[in-house]
Amino acid sequence: MKILVTGANGFVGRALCAELFRQKHLVVAAVRKENGQVDGLIQTTTIFSVDNNTDWSDALRYVDVVVHLAARVHVMSDYAADPLAEFRKVNVEGTLNLAMQAASAGVKRFIFISSIGVNGNVTAFGHPFTAEDTPDPHDAYTVSKYEAELGLRKIIENTGLEVVIIRPPLVYGYGAPGNFGRIISALKNHYPLPFGAIKNQRSFVYIDNLVSLIVKCSDHPAAANQVFLVSDGSDLSTTQLLRDCARALGVKSRLVPIPQSLIEIFAVLIRKEEVAQRLCGNLQVDITKAYILLDWIPPITVEDGLKAIAISFNKVNK
Repeated sequence: MKILVTGANGFVGRALCAELFRQKHLVVAAVRKENGQVDGLIQTTTIFSVDNNTDWSDALRYVDVVVHLAARVHVMSDYAADPLAEFRKVNVEGTLNLAMQAASAGVKRFIFISSIGVNGNVTAFGHPFTAEDTPDPHDAYTVSKYEAELGLRKIIENTGLEVVIIRPPLVYGYGAPGNFGRIISALKNHYPLPFGAIKNQRSFVYIDNLVSLIVKCSDHPAAANQVFLVSDGSDLSTTQLLRDCARALGVKSRLVPIPQSLIEIFAVLIRKEEVAQRLCGNLQVDITKAYILLDWIPPITVEDGLKAIAISFNKVNK
């Protein structure tokens, strides 16, 4: 197959393109910078912006499947005058513009990487999100992702394009953006961390597991016009995740058992409630639907994923 991957030089995009190329697919890598090449790919196309005016005609020529990763991503401190309007330009208008052009170009399937935040930002303990739950987006970013999903459903009704929506939770792996890399560095440098008594349960997805599901959805007949949640299939507390990371790195974790309630109170005082929610709250994901419809199970365990991260980290930071 010939597959167009947008956001191809991002964290997920690079891993996905490498796997597609390994499986001998023809890959068109859409990047936003002229020097943003992706190693080993047959074709790279530069897209300077993703919005309602982007012309995708050259990139879509003879393409069978589009995997749309490019997005205006969630940021902890957004200083835009109207954050939702800015998210909509890329995540809604840009997505639907690409999907309509894909349908017109004869593309068979459009895979949209959404966010578990469309479901919500917290679950009751032991009651994971499912793909059939009523959406409850909680901020401008997740609202824009949900609006894009709704727009894609209308395109399904009016064209022959098949759409697959995947909602991942936090994606981790070596080189992941955000706090995960900083936590790995802190553990490796033996810094004490105040997260030794967190009793939550959270779902995560290792980069190779997310890539595996995307590839499965690229041609599986049962994936057409479905929504899938994805995770590693096992949930961890923040405390356990940090201990497992330290074990993989071969270091002793220095986790201070500060009560979770004190962390949450302090977060309110410094206006970092969202950070506390990500560290202390529950967010569990049920991936049964992917197993039943696609016969898909995560190929990499949490333990093996963390070992791979540790090997890469130690190799670079000798």
